[in-house]
Amino acid sequence: MKKVLSLFFIFALTVGYSQKKELKKASKLFETGDVQGASALLASSAALFEMADTKTLNQKTYLEGKIAQSNKDFELAFQNFQAFQDAGGSDPEFAAQMQSLSADIVNSAIEDNGAKRFMEAAKKLYLAYQIDKKINRDYLYYAASSAVNGAHYELALSYYDELKAIRYEGITTQYFGTNAETGEEVEFSQSEYEIYKKTDEYTNLREQQTESKFPEIVKNIALIYAEMGDNEKAMTAVKEARAENPKDLNLILTEANLYIQLNENDRFESLMKEAIEQDPNNSTLYFNLGVVNAQRGNAEEARGYYEKSIELNPNFESGYLNLVSLILEGESAIVEEMNGLGNSKADNARYDVLKETRESLYKECVPILEKLIGISQNQEAIKTLMNIYGTLGDNEGFMRMKGMVE
Repeated sequence: MKKVLSLFFIFALTVGYSQKKELKKASKLFETGDVQGASALLASSAALFEMADTKTLNQKTYLEGKIAQSNKDFELAFQNFQAFQDAGGSDPEFAAQMQSLSADIVNSAIEDNGAKRFMEAAKKLYLAYQIDKKINRDYLYYAASSAVNGAHYELALSYYDELKAIRYEGITTQYFGTNAETGEEVEFSQSEYEIYKKTDEYTNLREQQTESKFPEIVKNIALIYAEMGDNEKAMTAVKEARAENPKDLNLILTEANLYIQLNENDRFESLMKEAIEQDPNNSTLYFNLGVVNAQRGNAEEARGYYEKSIELNPNFESGYLNLVSLILEGESAIVEEMNGLGNSKADNARYDVLKETRESLYKECVPILEKLIGISQNQEAIKTLMNIYGTLGDNEGFMRMKGMVE
């Protein structure tokens, strides 16, 4: 029995020596830059490590993590490093290795964003966040932004929900100074700021805190629900977001848009007016009020809003087109009455009156459409004006518009 034990002991020593030898060879290959060679050696020696002790297995797992990182298989690298740490592995360079992994992941995500591979970028940034959820919180925020950029709304929503749960603020300190020679204000890094504080090159040196990103996060949750068509959750989220930031114009507009989808025009109009208080020179807000009032049959109010939208933005094509459409709404009733008249003297007299009324509507639209065509070769405007000139008997105007039709 003693002889068997001795043989087994010798066998264990031999295997252990072989394991360490192969691991050392693989490590040397990796350190000299032969990542593929190191990976191949570990793969070919897989059976040898099946009976390895915990320390040896940990060293192998750690090396496999490094190899995976070099191969840009970041998720596998993170899993190996986690397994190494969870098994009690220790290495004086472990913290630096994890920082290196984070940097590699983020740089790769930046490349993905630049190539519009937003899903890949989002997942990599989320992985960087998982490496250290306390220090790398910013990466979770950027992951959500990448997901939104790629219209991956469900993924973005999961990230924003997590940001909301940890109440991410994202507040940073900015450093500014005014160039003593040019008078131009410049933003510095913190290290530059500390240096320039000791010189006379810059004056009015100051620090400034950025605004919290939390209201934006809650707002984006509402916007995503709205984009996904879940009006009920969107409404709940937008009310919560507005409680955080009641003056946010985008939130007001989001809530207003939800009410439009719910056919609650009164609430929509109220919110549009609230939005105008925040941004009184926004032509689109007046245009939206024009649309709602036109739908309600409030032609006079609608016209006022359309005219205001054009006044604020003389290049606002939709404002011109909707104004013309509003003016011409009265034409159908006139034409219907004209077609229903007989040939009596009274009917003929009435026909002449209606014809003149119809032509006055057309003449009212002419300068509006001419102005729009002067701004933009809007084909809808050109064709409408061509038909108006034809009806009015203005052959010159008709031919001019016909020549402009694509």
